[in-house]
Amino acid sequence: MSFSSNVKNELVKIEYENICCKKSLLYGMALFAKSFSARNITFQTENESSAQLFKNLLLELRNIDCKIEISPAGKTYTISLDRSDSSKLFSYFSHSPQETSLKLNASNFACPHCQNAFLAGAFLSCGTILTPEKGYHLEFVVPFLNLSKSFVTLLREMELSPKTANRKGYNIIYFKGSEVIEDCLYIMGAASSMFDMMNVKIVKEIRNSANRKANCETANIQKTVDAASPQIAAIMKIQSTIGLDSLSPQLKEMALMRLDNPDLSLKELAEMFEPQLSKSGANHRLKRLVDLSLIHISEPTRH
Repeated sequence: MSFSSNVKNELVKIEYENICCKKSLLYGMALFAKSFSARNITFQTENESSAQLFKNLLLELRNIDCKIEISPAGKTYTISLDRSDSSKLFSYFSHSPQETSLKLNASNFACPHCQNAFLAGAFLSCGTILTPEKGYHLEFVVPFLNLSKSFVTLLREMELSPKTANRKGYNIIYFKGSEVIEDCLYIMGAASSMFDMMNVKIVKEIRNSANRKANCETANIQKTVDAASPQIAAIMKIQSTIGLDSLSPQLKEMALMRLDNPDLSLKELAEMFEPQLSKSGANHRLKRLVDLSLIHISEPTRH
């Protein structure tokens, strides 16, 4: 299963408590679907769970019952609404049949969390992400220019900085670089996928650093990588949210020391302190940092 599929499978499992967030999620899925107009709305995906979610939301929010059509090869799932249901859903999102240009309608966002749900819906509909082992690239494929422009505006309001391109007549909104993609995943609610991506990146960085040390054996490198990856992931997430200054002086010192020395073993790291720490003392501080990240940096609140 691809990393993109893993992200979508995580997103469809989010349970939103507020109806407005469910509406925003459905809006993101419908607006960027294969077809979105008062005459026809067609949602098509290769992810079965996404199709089932679209069907469930239609029934729950608009009492629209529909069928999922599966391609002969079993790889594509399609939901097509007739004209009556399409018009009903089109109006639900405050769009008018008289519109000459399709744009994002921000009036559908009723609470601060609606935009996050909308972004998740957009990704389920037209988003893909490259497996982090191969590189860092997340994109949305949007068929209409003005819709893509209004989507870019929203992303910038959410403090994301996308790039744009055109590919075979489609407008591509994309992100390059691990940090901005991690932020995007976190905002959408795919926290587990974000941590998976961070761990892959950290492993890459540690291996590159360790490989520059000629006297390091392969077995020791892997052992260091395995031990340090979750520690650094926890510290980086604390740093990007509540900040390292919120930590006690001892934990902050340990966090900075580990970030500056990702390739050191626990014993070597302990010896860097003045006065030196014991190996168990260093391990205790690192464990506290990991525990703090789990307490304070959980997945975004679901609404």
